[in-house]
Amino acid sequence: MMISKVKNAMSTLVGGMMPHGHHHHHNHHLDGGQTCGADSLPPRFPYGRPDFLDLTPELLQYSTEHASRPVLTLKRDSRLHWRTGYAEVINAGKSMLNEDQASCEKLFVKKPSGKHRNSSMLEDNGDRCDLHSALVDACSYWIVWQDGTGIPLHFWGVFDGHAGSGAAIMASKLLHRLIRDRLGEVCHLLENPTSAPPICLAKNGSPYQADAKKGAAQETGDPDAVTDASVRFHMEKVVSLESLVMGVIETAFTQMDDLIEKEKTSYAISGGCCALAAIYLMGKLYVANAGDSRAIIIRNNEVIPMTNEFTPESERQRLQYLGFLRPELLGNEFTHIEFPRRIQHSELGKKMLYRDHTMTGWAYKTIVEDDLKFPLIYGEGKKARVMATIGVTRGLGDHDLKVYNSNIYIKPFLSCVPEVKVYNLDENKHGPDDVLVMGTDGLWDVTTDREAADAVSAYLSGCDPSDPMRYTLAAQDLLMRSRGVLKERGWRLPNERLGSGDDITVFVIPLARQESET
Repeated sequence: MMISKVKNAMSTLVGGMMPHGHHHHHNHHLDGGQTCGADSLPPRFPYGRPDFLDLTPELLQYSTEHASRPVLTLKRDSRLHWRTGYAEVINAGKSMLNEDQASCEKLFVKKPSGKHRNSSMLEDNGDRCDLHSALVDACSYWIVWQDGTGIPLHFWGVFDGHAGSGAAIMASKLLHRLIRDRLGEVCHLLENPTSAPPICLAKNGSPYQADAKKGAAQETGDPDAVTDASVRFHMEKVVSLESLVMGVIETAFTQMDDLIEKEKTSYAISGGCCALAAIYLMGKLYVANAGDSRAIIIRNNEVIPMTNEFTPESERQRLQYLGFLRPELLGNEFTHIEFPRRIQHSELGKKMLYRDHTMTGWAYKTIVEDDLKFPLIYGEGKKARVMATIGVTRGLGDHDLKVYNSNIYIKPFLSCVPEVKVYNLDENKHGPDDVLVMGTDGLWDVTTDREAADAVSAYLSGCDPSDPMRYTLAAQDLLMRSRGVLKERGWRLPNERLGSGDDITVFVIPLARQESET
C-alpha cells in the first residue's frame, strides 16, 4: 500500500515540483536520491518518509517544501511501541529531499533453522566461521519465550544521509533485520546460558575456567559460567552476554556496509549516512553510534550522554595513523601530519608547530618538501574535513566517494563500526518523564544536551501523563526550538541566533514503558 502511494507521489514530484528559491547541482528525484536517466540503475528503495508516518502522496510532496519546512509527526491514532514520540523536518535548501531517515520496529529473535541459516555466516573466514558454526549447529532447539514467538527486540534508528538519501533509506529498511538475524545465531545463549551448548560464557564476564560446568561454578563463583573442553582451543576468555550482544551489533553494522557496497553494482544507492541505533533487549538498552548524530538519556532531569560524535577532529589520531601506515592512500597529494595552518613554500627549512598520530600536544619540526602537501584533516569544528571533502568519519556507504577532481578514495578512512554503549534499564527506576532522546546533527548543531533536557523535561511536566501523544508533542517542541522561526534573515531562534538549516529527526522514547510493555 505504502509503495503504491510513493509511486504516485513520485510521478507528481518528478513532473516538476521544485522548492522556491533553491538551486541544485544534482537532479535528485523521489527515487532514493538518484536520477532516473535512461542508463541509470533502478533505486534499491524508492524515496519516501518513514512508513510509520503513513503519509499520503500529498503530504509526501508537502514534506519537501523548503520554504515552509513543515514539521511531520505521528498521527494521533498511530502509536509506536512504548508510545515513542517522533518528529522530523526538512532542511532549508541544502538538498532537494530530506536525507534523514528513521525506523522504529519491534521484532522477535529466533534461532535460524538449518535450512535458512544466514548466508553471511558462510562468508566469514577462519576461526570466526568455525566458532559461529559450532554455536549454531550445536543448538538443536527453538526458543520458546513468553508468547512463543521469540525474544522481543525493540529497535529505533536514525540515519543522517549525505550526498543523497539512498544509503540512509537502505539502512533504515534493513539494519534492524541484520541485527535480529545475527542475534538469532546466538539466541540459545541469550535464552538460557546455563543450559546452552558449548561456549565459554558467563553473564558477568567472570574469570575463565576451562572445566566442566560444576567446576566452573565452583572456581568462578558464577553459577551461569559455562565451559566445555571441546571449545578450549577456540576461546581463552569468558564472554559476557552483554559483550556478545555488542559484538553482534558491531558486526551487523559492518554487514550493512558490505551489503550497500555489494548492491551498488545492481542498484542506484546514493551517498552515505551516519547511523545511530538503539536496541532494547532483555532489560538493557544498547545505543550504537557511527557518525555525528547523538543520543542522551534524561533521568530525573539529569543528562546521561549515550554517544560520542565521530568527526575529523575527534578521530584525528586514528586517521593520521592510517595515513602513516598506508601513505599510498593519500595519493601523493596529502600529508598525515597536522600544522596550525597551511605551510607556504617560502617556509621550507624553517621550524613550525606540528603534531602526528603519536601526539596529543604540539611540538616543533623543520619543514620539508612533503609538508607542503594538503593536510589529511583540515579546518576546525563543524568545518573540519577529511581530505577537504567530508565532515564525518564513521557511517555507512560512501564507497564511491573521492576527493574532488582526483582518483583518491576516501572510504578507507571512514569506519562503519559503531561505538556501542549499554544502559541497564532493569537497574534503574524510571518515571514517566524519563526518556531517551535520539537526534540527527541538525538538532544538536544548535541545541546543547542540557538545553534539550530542560526543554523536554519542561514540556513533559506540563503534559497529562495519560496522553498517548505526549512524547510526540515533546519531540515536536524540541525540533521546533532547534528549527526556529522564518524571519527576514532566515530561520532564527528566540534569541535571534541562527536556527538549524539542516534536516532534523528526533525520537523521544519513554524509558518507563519497558516495565509494562515488552
